[in-house]
Amino acid sequence: MRCSASVKPETPINGFGQARFMTTRWSIVSSCSDSANDEDKAQAALAELCKIYWRPVFAFICRQGHSVPDAQDLTQEFFAKVLKGRLLQSADRNRGRFRSLLLTALQRFLHDQVDKHQARKRGGDLRFVSWDDWMTEAPSHLSIAENESDNWSPERIFDVRWAATVVERALRRLGDECEKHGRRRVFDVLSNCLAADRQDVSYATFARILGIQEPAVKNLVHRLRERYRALLREEVAETVRGESEIDDELRYLCAALSAAE
Repeated sequence: MRCSASVKPETPINGFGQARFMTTRWSIVSSCSDSANDEDKAQAALAELCKIYWRPVFAFICRQGHSVPDAQDLTQEFFAKVLKGRLLQSADRNRGRFRSLLLTALQRFLHDQVDKHQARKRGGDLRFVSWDDWMTEAPSHLSIAENESDNWSPERIFDVRWAATVVERALRRLGDECEKHGRRRVFDVLSNCLAADRQDVSYATFARILGIQEPAVKNLVHRLRERYRALLREEVAETVRGESEIDDELRYLCAALSAAE
């Protein structure tokens, strides 16, 4: 899985939707947690982020040596505590990326679990979404061979799973947009080449598959790539405090995926 992230945030892509600048979930959480205003809105935004980005947390906990059932319970409890308490606020708020704050809070949470010697049963009334719902809503297409990742640190596992989630959400949104415009087959055929180098794309092959001329395929690939990059930028924007951090986070995301190849 690869990414391609160089795009201006306001680029319109006719036929595939339009990039937009919005008030992001994390900016809502950050501003409301500082002022205590509109707490319900902040909690809803934070809950959505938790539901989206559970996979890197679960992968991190597993790599720490916990069994899958225990890691599931700990993942549930961690996010429930994030929603009920101040785990994120206790982290360094000058590092305003949701990814960074989440990892710091997770490390502290697991350390506390060791200190408590697991004195009480995990999970319980803290559960806020079923595990089956998480698995249904966020299937992953990233496969990491065990022999390649055996020596990876928990932090690296976290970063790779985080990056994959962001990319997969952008691709899912692009596929939905194409389907809405009657171009689902175009997306299904061309999606694998959206982040590929230009020389690796066989436009003639795709032209035969789609039954159109090669110049038309090149135009479609170009427009899909532009829209994919815009959607990827939007997904990253949801997890940083301001536009000035987006490009750095995109570079970090691409580096994490490159390290996984």
